[in-house]
Amino acid sequence: MEQHDWPAEYAELTAADRRAPLPPGDLDRLAVAAFVLGHDDEVAAHRERAYEAHLAAGDVPAAIRSGFWLGFHLQTRGELARAAGWQARIERLVPPEQPQLAGLLAMADAALTMNSGDPAAALPLFEQNLRWATEPDAIVLAALGRGNCLAMLGRGAEALKALDEAMVHVTASEVGPEVAGMAYCSVIARCLDQYDIRRAQEWTQALTGWCDQQTGLVPYRGTCLVHRAQILQFRGAWSDAAEAAADACRRLTAGAVGSAWYRLAEVERQRGRYDEAERAYVAAAADGTDVQPGLALLRAYQGQVGAAVAGLERALAEDRLAANRPLLLAARVSIALDTADRETARKAAAELHDLARADSPYLQALAAYCEGAVRIACGDPQGAIPLLRRAWTLWQRLEMPFEGAQTRVLVAQACRALGDVDAEQMELDGARSVFERLGAIEQLTALDQLAQPFDGTGLSPRELDVLRVLATGATNRAIANELFLSERTVARHVSNIFAKLNVSSRSAATAWALQHGVNTQK
Repeated sequence: MEQHDWPAEYAELTAADRRAPLPPGDLDRLAVAAFVLGHDDEVAAHRERAYEAHLAAGDVPAAIRSGFWLGFHLQTRGELARAAGWQARIERLVPPEQPQLAGLLAMADAALTMNSGDPAAALPLFEQNLRWATEPDAIVLAALGRGNCLAMLGRGAEALKALDEAMVHVTASEVGPEVAGMAYCSVIARCLDQYDIRRAQEWTQALTGWCDQQTGLVPYRGTCLVHRAQILQFRGAWSDAAEAAADACRRLTAGAVGSAWYRLAEVERQRGRYDEAERAYVAAAADGTDVQPGLALLRAYQGQVGAAVAGLERALAEDRLAANRPLLLAARVSIALDTADRETARKAAAELHDLARADSPYLQALAAYCEGAVRIACGDPQGAIPLLRRAWTLWQRLEMPFEGAQTRVLVAQACRALGDVDAEQMELDGARSVFERLGAIEQLTALDQLAQPFDGTGLSPRELDVLRVLATGATNRAIANELFLSERTVARHVSNIFAKLNVSSRSAATAWALQHGVNTQK
C-alpha cells in the first residue's frame, strides 16, 4: 500500500469547503479523512451533507451509499437508534432494479440485528449478503458480520475462518480505511477470545504496519486499543500497554469503557502499582464489567483472602461456559495454593486441563503451569518439572516473558525440593534477569526472600520451614503432611539442616532453633 497523507487531504478539503461548499463526492472524502484522523464528531455531519448533495444532484445510488456509510459510522459509535433512523430513510430510495444497493441495505439491517443482541437472526442475513456482494468493502463487511455472529453463538473455529476470508481482501489493500480498521480489530478480538495469542500478535503486527502507511492515522480506537494493550502486556511492554489502555479509557463511552478500565487495572497490578489497579478495577465495575479474576488476585495480595475466594467462586458459578473461565480457574489454583487448600487447587487445575484445547498453546501453557504448581505443593517436585518445562517452552514461543519467568521460579522451587541447588540457582538467575528487564518489583522482592539464607547459617527458606516444624517435636511424616512434601524430601532437608547447623540430632537442632528465636508457632 502506498503512503497516504491524510492530514494534507483533510486540510485541503476543509480549506476548500470554507471557500465554497464541497461537491458531494469530496464531502464523502472529507468524512473518510475526518474518521481516519479521529475527528469522529465531524464524520456524521459530512456524510449527511454528502447525502443531501447527492440527492439534490439526482444521484440516488450515491446518496444511498453516503447514507449507508453514515449509518455504519453511527453503529460503530453505538448510536443504534440514529443508525436505524437513517436505515429507514434510505430504504425508501432503493430502486427495484438495483439489487446491489438492496443488498447493501440488507447488510445494514443485519448489522443492526446483530448489534441489538440477536446474532442467530443476523447470521443468515450476513450469509445471504455475502453471496450477493461484489464490491470488496461489501464482501468484507458481510464476512465480518458472519464471523462475529458465529463467535457470539459460540462457534469460535468457524468464526475465525470467516474472518480469514475477510482479511484476504483487507491485506490486498482492496478496502477503505474504515472497513480495514474494523476488520483488523475484529480478527484480533476473536483470536483473543479463542486464546489464539500467537495469531492475535501476528494480526496486531500487521495492523501496525497498515497504520504506518496511513500518515496521521489515529491507529487504535476504542476496543481496538484495549486489544492492543493486552498484546503489549503479554509481550512485557507494560508502559506502552498502560498508555494504550488509558487512551481507550478516554475514548470509550459509558457502557463500553469498562473493558478498558479492567485492562488498565490488570497492567497496573502486574506492574505492582496496586493503588492504581484498585482505582481502575472500581471504575471498570462501575461501568458494569466483571472484574474477576483480576480483583481477586489483588485482594489476595492485600491479605483479603476471604474476599478473593468469594469473588472467584461467584464468578465461576455464574457461567460454566464463559470464555473467561480458564483465567478464573488459574487464579483459583494460585489462591488455593497460597492458603494450602490443595484439594481445591487440584480440582481447579484438573478442570483447566480439560479446557486446554490442543489448538491453543496459551491454554496448554497455563494448564501445565497450574498443574506443575499443584504437584510441587503436593510433594511431587519431580513430576512437576516436565510440566513446567513444557509451559516455559510454550511461553517462549508466545513471546510472553513474564509468564515464562514465573514458570522458572516454580522450576527453581522444584529443584530446591530435590536438592539440586545448582539448577535452582540457574533458574532463579534466569527469572531475575527477566523481572529486572520488565521492572517487576514485587517479583524481584519475592526472589530476594526466596534466596535469603537465615541468619548467616545458609538455611534456605524451605529448610527453615522444616526446622520450625521439626522444633515442635514432629516426625518426618508429620513435617511432610504439614508442608505438603514427601517424606524423602523432608529427610533430605533434615540432613542438610544438621550439616549446616553442625548438629547431629533432632534435639540439638530443636535447641538451636529455640536459642536463635525461630518461631515454632503456626
